[in-house]
Amino acid sequence: MRSSLISSYITSFLLSILIVSCEKNDNKTIGNTEVMKWQYGKRAAVSLTYDGGTINQFQVALPIMNRLNFPSTFFIVTGEIQGSKYLRKFIGRSLNEIIRETVNVPTDKNNFIERASAIRVAGDEKIIEYHTRAGDLWEVGKFEEAYQQIDNAYSIVRSDPDYGKIYNNQHVGEATWDELKVYAAQGHEFASHSVSHPQFGILDDANMVYELDKSKEEILNNLGPEHTFSIECPYGTENERVMDFTFKRYPAVRNRMPEPFLEEINRWNDKNPGTSIKEYVQWQRGPLTETPIELMQSWIDTCTVNNNIWLVLVFHGVEGIGWEPVPGNILETFFNYIRSNENKIWVATFQDVTKYIRERMNSVIKSTKIGNSIHVELNHNLDPELYNLPLTLKTYVPSDWESVKVKQGEKYWSLETRNDKNGDFVLYQALPNVDGIIITRGDIQ
Repeated sequence: MRSSLISSYITSFLLSILIVSCEKNDNKTIGNTEVMKWQYGKRAAVSLTYDGGTINQFQVALPIMNRLNFPSTFFIVTGEIQGSKYLRKFIGRSLNEIIRETVNVPTDKNNFIERASAIRVAGDEKIIEYHTRAGDLWEVGKFEEAYQQIDNAYSIVRSDPDYGKIYNNQHVGEATWDELKVYAAQGHEFASHSVSHPQFGILDDANMVYELDKSKEEILNNLGPEHTFSIECPYGTENERVMDFTFKRYPAVRNRMPEPFLEEINRWNDKNPGTSIKEYVQWQRGPLTETPIELMQSWIDTCTVNNNIWLVLVFHGVEGIGWEPVPGNILETFFNYIRSNENKIWVATFQDVTKYIRERMNSVIKSTKIGNSIHVELNHNLDPELYNLPLTLKTYVPSDWESVKVKQGEKYWSLETRNDKNGDFVLYQALPNVDGIIITRGDIQ
């Protein structure tokens, strides 16, 4: 009897400690608010991006994404869209004058950039291939080989009886601006991939600015300002001069995003993103024709077991058209695998993920408990006209609030509470730099 009574006292004592502990924990966390690392509280982000705007990106890949409600980003070569105003062009001296000089003066460091810029309009697609190879060689420091490519190109041009003629009519794809407007209305982002897809690193300043500015202007005039946020300079260049010009014109550059909180692992880097200690990792992978589906699916698995990875997938060709085309059935299988992980993966455009992580990292939250309500203010120091994406907030509420009402401006949400080791909470969407947020118990009118 005595031992039973003692046991009862001990049990009651332990329960009272537990209750007090919970009450203290509850009071300590009530009102605590944070911006979740990813939208909707997911564990990772995935952006499906396409380079070049080849027709099967729209006729094969886009319908699959629409069925799965996946927004994507298309980096388009604007000069190859039917109806474009700005096409391939050379800004500089007379082309004939440059060609004549190549007869007796070999290409060297003093004339290379001008000649490389001009050769793109001095011949057809075969001549442009010399410009492309010269750019590849230049990027890796093989300067003499790059000069030779340009000399070879001009030698062929001089053999043409019509040399000096400017070839400014590019190969035009089958997509039209009217069609792109329809796709944009479905939630897809259209971003710049230049006017004519040159090697930016071997363009002079005037011609690089033309490619950057006129591509942006073309998109602005046809699709609107919301599609002038992102760019990918062709061939994945990270040339410092190119990046300097580009950062001044576009908020988001897929080639490089020098955020102090973001580690970038490009398509040619085999580093394991799970080893990064940065707040975010932009992990680029480029599926090719022969990329095994098992490898592609493993990228998604890597995202789900970490919480800081932004997987940026870079597709070029699709279903037999374009560079390294990925078969449509592989895309279907892969995208369905992503969908099967929808509770952990946020699929969003390149623009939206960029906005989210920048807004989050620049946000300031003030949360106050006033009577029976919690008041939250969410602000950031970025341009509010440009950075206006809703953020996902997590706010702890009293444990006896089984349901919660969240109000921001004229919008209301009725939410069920969730629970973790720190207590009960709600997840909700909120716009920064506008009205404050008021959170109350759900059964209070």
